[in-house]
Amino acid sequence: MGKTTYKRLKGSQSFRQRLLLSTLSSTPIIIDEIRADDMIPGLLRHEMSLLRLFETVSDDCVVEVNETGTRLKYKPGIIMGGKNLVHNCALTRSMGYFLEPLLLLGLFGKKPLSIRLKGVTDDAKDPSVDTFRNASLHILKRFGVPSEGLDLKIEARGVAPEGGGEVLLTVPNVQTLTAVQWVEEGMVKRIRGWTFSARVSSDFEHSMRFAARGIFNNLLPDVHIFNDHKSGPHAGKSPGYGITLVAETTAGCHISADTTVSCGRTDETGEVDDEKQERKPAEDTGVEIASWLLQEIEKGGVVDSTHQGLLFILCALCQQDVSKVRVGTLSPYGVETLRNLKEFLGVTFSFRPDPDTATVILTCVGSGLVNLSRKLS
Repeated sequence: MGKTTYKRLKGSQSFRQRLLLSTLSSTPIIIDEIRADDMIPGLLRHEMSLLRLFETVSDDCVVEVNETGTRLKYKPGIIMGGKNLVHNCALTRSMGYFLEPLLLLGLFGKKPLSIRLKGVTDDAKDPSVDTFRNASLHILKRFGVPSEGLDLKIEARGVAPEGGGEVLLTVPNVQTLTAVQWVEEGMVKRIRGWTFSARVSSDFEHSMRFAARGIFNNLLPDVHIFNDHKSGPHAGKSPGYGITLVAETTAGCHISADTTVSCGRTDETGEVDDEKQERKPAEDTGVEIASWLLQEIEKGGVVDSTHQGLLFILCALCQQDVSKVRVGTLSPYGVETLRNLKEFLGVTFSFRPDPDTATVILTCVGSGLVNLSRKLS
């Protein structure tokens, strides 16, 4: 056996993507100076939790963290997948943080993945579990992922800070992903929404739905917003409510926007955030998220700005063929993803701005990633 060569990186930025791309490309990494100068140095709770999640779905991966948590040595193993897996997500981030890398890992596993995640299902920082179920999974299907075996069931809601939510994610395996030519945005034909409330009155949901519908009804006849009021053991441990909206277009695009209001949100140190105690009315939340969705539609592109990272990774992992996609304004997360893809997979994208629509068309040749572990089985 030859000596392992590690790719050396610095800092805490892009931690999640670096870990994911290191695993998919079988590139061992060493990350130094992780928040070395911060008041609380080293890896945060949700980053440690993410490392444990990678250990759960892989075999033979080696994780070494120094005492202060400022240096990580990571050697990826074989992505196994498997049934009846369980992972307790750190409560400092919602499941949206863990779901994006998990979806991609699951596709290239040895066996189909079925995993139960426990923790915070919805917060204001990461995409909600409703967004993953009703928008993200549709993006995967574009790249040849079969709908059979691709599902996300929300079994209990859990709002920050205490969580208590549960979802069951199932992901099928693929041999390779199919390159796409996806530049047609189409026109918005319908809007679907999902509100939820946990440990608070369902009046919050009615107010959000009424306010959001008030904006959309002037523009479109086909608007349905479903409610999901949870109580008892299915309502998690903290009170809160939220709304997710998805616009479906005639070309099969799903543009999403979501938010969650946590009644009793804590910050990183566990202190309740005083300033957030002053809550705006639920109607304002409904209006805000409806307006946000309209802004996302106006920006153009086949996905919203939250999903640019996922879209670019899928393009880069495709068979060695040309993929072409259209996006609106590039989000900071999208730009970061493009840099990481060049560093780990050697995939570069070419840009062509479309001045008529103020969108950008990106083209790349996929890295041709093949699911070797599936072949072995």
